[in-house]
Amino acid sequence: MDLHAAIAAHLDGLAKPPGSLGRLERMAAHLCLTQRTLTPLTQPRALLIFAGDHGVVADGVGIWPSEVTGAMLGVIESSRACCSALAAASNTAVKLIDVGSKIAQAPGSKLYADRRVAHGTQSLAHGPAMTPEQFWAAWMVGQDEFETAKAKGIRMVAIGEIGIGNTTPAACLVALGCDAGAETVVGPGAGATPGSLAKKRKIVSEAVARARPLLERDPVSAMASVAGFEIVAMAGAIAAAAHADITIVLDGVVTGAAAIIAQAVDPAALDTAIASHISAEPAHAIALERLGLEPYLDWQLRLGEGTGALLLMPMLDAAAALMTQVATLKEVTG
Repeated sequence: MDLHAAIAAHLDGLAKPPGSLGRLERMAAHLCLTQRTLTPLTQPRALLIFAGDHGVVADGVGIWPSEVTGAMLGVIESSRACCSALAAASNTAVKLIDVGSKIAQAPGSKLYADRRVAHGTQSLAHGPAMTPEQFWAAWMVGQDEFETAKAKGIRMVAIGEIGIGNTTPAACLVALGCDAGAETVVGPGAGATPGSLAKKRKIVSEAVARARPLLERDPVSAMASVAGFEIVAMAGAIAAAAHADITIVLDGVVTGAAAIIAQAVDPAALDTAIASHISAEPAHAIALERLGLEPYLDWQLRLGEGTGALLLMPMLDAAAALMTQVATLKEVTG
């Protein structure tokens, strides 16, 4: 009996009518598949937040300056951010990995790791955001940070990000990876005016047009030209999880863009990935459909920081408990 059949047989054999727990049963099956077992574990777990700044912010794609990234790093480092509260509520450890912020002085906190490839990307509005060498350096940050979590016995990883302006490279990556137009992938991100949204749409369209001819012969250069350091690092972590049979829970549109990179580099990269929710950003639905990932929540989230992934944790605990703590019908009836 293969694993799919074994999972279905176990669920149908529990002390309940078959299928009576609806999508919880589907979640339980999905969780089992990511760990290749009938007895999945959801603890201990960690949220890896990858941070980076983006040169394109100076071109007016949003309403917030890059300095807000540094301010939010401080809030997360002090455990007072939204993700901090949700992580504490769901018993999830937090690590903050700086792959490319512009902050002048790194925080001296156990939560924070300075793994910066550079102090922000170049503006994708005027040329490549990063070099291929920087792409691979950021990818390895994600791989290394995942391996560190694995070595600590982590059985489930949520990933999230912080980086003012990062919905612009995310939109570019979704447009590039899904052959979609800028008008369908660009949303307000952390906030927009009609003028900034028009600028963002124009910049995304032009950057994708420059990158698209490279895609077939040099996909890494194409993706690097419109990516962000924190996005590439998340892609590296996603791929590493797949090869370790450890569940990795994706957040919103920016992690969706990271998943597109991960799958382009490694076709098996999403084998252990679970999509927590569908973002209010329009590019996210396009990315999830292209990747074949079914989101579990639709709460109109658009914060980032891994908050959507954290909200799914109690449901994943319930799915694991269903598989491991419920009596079988055979036990009940003798």
